[in-house]
Amino acid sequence: MALAGRTAAWWALLRSPGPAAAPLLLWAGLPAAGGRCYSSHGKEKLDMSTYPVESIRNFSIIAHVDHGKSTLADRLLEITGTISKTDRNKQVLDKLQVERERGITVKAQSASLFYNHEGTNYLLNLIDTPGHVDFSYEVSRSLSACQGVILVVDANEGIQAQTVANFYLAFEAQLSIIPVINKIDLKNADPERVEKQIEKLFDIPTDECIRISAKQGTNVEKVLQKVIEKIPPPQCNTADPLKALVFDSTFDHYRGVVANVALFGGEIAKGNKIVSAYTKKRYEVSEVGILTPNEQPTHKLYAGQVGYLIAGMKEVTEAQIGDTLFLYKQPVEPLPGFKSAKPMVFAGMYPVDQTEYNNLKSALERLTLNDSSVTVHRDSSLALGAGWRLGFLGLLHMEVFNQRLEQEYNMSVILTAPTVPYKAVLSSAKLIKEYGKDEITIINPAQFPDKLSVSEYLEPTVLGTIVTPHEYIGKIIALCQGRRAVQKDMLYIDENRVMLKYLFPLNEIVLDFYDALKSLSSGYASFDYEDAGYQAADLIKMDILLNGNPVEELSTIIHNDKAHAAGKLLCERLKEAIPRQLFEIAIQAAVGKKIIARETLKAYRKNVVAKCYGGDITRRMKLLKRQAESKKLMRKIGNVEVPRDAFIRVLKRETDK
Repeated sequence: MALAGRTAAWWALLRSPGPAAAPLLLWAGLPAAGGRCYSSHGKEKLDMSTYPVESIRNFSIIAHVDHGKSTLADRLLEITGTISKTDRNKQVLDKLQVERERGITVKAQSASLFYNHEGTNYLLNLIDTPGHVDFSYEVSRSLSACQGVILVVDANEGIQAQTVANFYLAFEAQLSIIPVINKIDLKNADPERVEKQIEKLFDIPTDECIRISAKQGTNVEKVLQKVIEKIPPPQCNTADPLKALVFDSTFDHYRGVVANVALFGGEIAKGNKIVSAYTKKRYEVSEVGILTPNEQPTHKLYAGQVGYLIAGMKEVTEAQIGDTLFLYKQPVEPLPGFKSAKPMVFAGMYPVDQTEYNNLKSALERLTLNDSSVTVHRDSSLALGAGWRLGFLGLLHMEVFNQRLEQEYNMSVILTAPTVPYKAVLSSAKLIKEYGKDEITIINPAQFPDKLSVSEYLEPTVLGTIVTPHEYIGKIIALCQGRRAVQKDMLYIDENRVMLKYLFPLNEIVLDFYDALKSLSSGYASFDYEDAGYQAADLIKMDILLNGNPVEELSTIIHNDKAHAAGKLLCERLKEAIPRQLFEIAIQAAVGKKIIARETLKAYRKNVVAKCYGGDITRRMKLLKRQAESKKLMRKIGNVEVPRDAFIRVLKRETDK
């Protein structure tokens, strides 16, 4: 009865127009006195119908690492009044803790700006993208929702390797390109030289370049005007059926999946029933809105606009990036979506404590929703227990993913040394029948087939681009040759800078090539790479033996030329990591039956001759012989127990190498 009474009082208060009802009305998302509609966030809803397709511009900011993309985005947000002008506006769109700590952009972030130009109100949808090569998948995804790009080049550094890669991504997508030369306020800035580089490499006239200082706000207004004049509006119509592309998504513990969408046709509002082209599941839209850069609910989203929607998707697998959403009973041809990301580096991931397995599984599912370029396969190890083999786009990607797991989900994990995916062309009819194909991909050394049943092994290659000052060319060429690279091209961008193109085996650059390149060039050289397929290679499987018994977790696939050096290094590292026993341990690196490196861990030894003072030598020799025989017997029956932390120390990537 008491509950019924409270419910009746609640409804009476909702029906009353008095001021006491206002907070409850806002909380319920109903119109308060005055007629404005508020969302559950308590924010006033915007009417997006006042922005027709011809008044919309969708664009991205692309550049090399640290050329000022996020700073330019901050100034654009300030000029359009999206955020207030304060000294604290630094990396406003970089919301992740890892981005603020490292000073790099990891996730592409979008924001809607409102700008009045020559008496017309425009809706500008800006997407700030990462600059590092490992996150180029984020860039290519962002470009699918755009019609143009701002290409930012540092006036001091000039064109770098990732500038070239990002330009060609935009050029292939046939987007309008606005070249912007940033940091003209620096003492060593040379915008004339950079303009000539842009003209020579990209064939863009020098008079089209805009010189700005994003930090001081110089000429930034010109960039907005150029965006409106040069970038075309999206080609779509509100009268068409709804066609929405999911280009990003995040998981909210309370509201489920929040999907970022670009509308290529039609309109969408709260209450609409929508269907996913990928899962064929039906949902009811509970909220739509735009990002300014925080979520701002709206009544509707229309064709050409970019925003977010919440539709009660509770499972992380339901919001596939690249999926097309359409209205129930109004099916459309799905959009082409995205080419799935191709992992370049694989690493094993295991919980530090196996009781945390389910928590880590849940955290991985949620994080891979937000970072769809990571591939996940179940894996298990005798030493480390149940875990996963994850595929990443590069080493920085792997480190950032691990850091995000720790910071956002409070998960500490063991990450093994990274490996690359190899292929084997099978010649054995039995194996071809077993796998159902004559070419298999090997991501785990345990799957490496015997040489007798394989016609050839293949290793992944990449086409690397190095941009460097000319005085470092000799050292860099020597470094590349030491990594089995083949030179493809060499071009002088201007009198001081050279662009080198090399074909690298991926496993040669995946660990420490970038660090070595930066050291040789005093930090001036930049590096970028793209996939170049597979090539035949002389690959072998190297096993590690402890007293003649192979240790599966420490097996690696390696090129024949590098086996001896790598085997020696691994044996030395194991000698330091394994605790001494009462018997001698032989640590060996073997290729097939051939031992290529060895380290010996000496046994603890009691001084059995301590009680002999002088006397006959035969007594002394008899005691030592008896001790040696006991040690030999102990070695035969004793097992070498490699402790878990020793495995972790050996398997983890050496940071001080």
